[in-house]
Amino acid sequence: MLLAVRRDARRGRATMAPSVGSMANPDPSRRRTPDEDPGWARRLTAEIVGTFALVFAAAGSDVVAQVTSGQVGEAARAVAPGLVVAAMIYSIGDTSGAHFNPAVTLAFGLKRLIPGGWIPAYWAAQIVGAILAAGVLRAMFGDAIAAGVSAPKAIAPAGALVIEAILTALLLVVIAGTADRYRVVGPNAALAVGATIAACGLVALPLEGASMNPARSLGPAIVAGHLADVWIYIAGPVLGAIVAVALTTFLHGRVDGDGKATEAARGTG
Repeated sequence: MLLAVRRDARRGRATMAPSVGSMANPDPSRRRTPDEDPGWARRLTAEIVGTFALVFAAAGSDVVAQVTSGQVGEAARAVAPGLVVAAMIYSIGDTSGAHFNPAVTLAFGLKRLIPGGWIPAYWAAQIVGAILAAGVLRAMFGDAIAAGVSAPKAIAPAGALVIEAILTALLLVVIAGTADRYRVVGPNAALAVGATIAACGLVALPLEGASMNPARSLGPAIVAGHLADVWIYIAGPVLGAIVAVALTTFLHGRVDGDGKATEAARGTG
């Protein structure tokens, strides 16, 4: 009888093992899969929030510098947007692909990493986020929002257009290039992108604002009612996006073999 009890005890331990294992490793079907689509509500909300944060930092630092008589220096104003973009890529980039910039969305569309039908929705979300950020700045600082409007300062409009095209091309070469190499770089693309934004700002902020982002320029311009120079900050980034797509396609090829570049551009949820 004692032998039978011992056998029953061993059977009990053997039958309990799978249940303990199942507690440690839940049913995979109940967990979010890496390729689960986040859905449009989450996607567009992420783009609104990310663009809001970028414009609030970029235009806000210019506005605060104005109202504090230069207490926020040019170096800080150049670096702040890059830091915010890096933080947003790390925190919510997996939801939407962390575009936060109509030029980035255009580049991903031209590279066929996102469907063309996504582009208007992303653009709309980005512009909404930019206008909301500018609206908050206007509510807080009144007419000082004009300091956050992108405009040529120490260069002619034609020169500002060329600089915007060059800076945007450089930025998008980094963004598209890290997407193409996402299998290697992963989310640390945030560091490269943020550093590029900061470096471009350090060079060109005193000249023409170093926008590289139509939404960043359009939001404050609409809220402030200063639209005369907006064309520079739309046309320049569009030209830069086209150049960047051509260059990265030549360097890395068009085919996304393992789907990682598409995953980077679309987000994974």
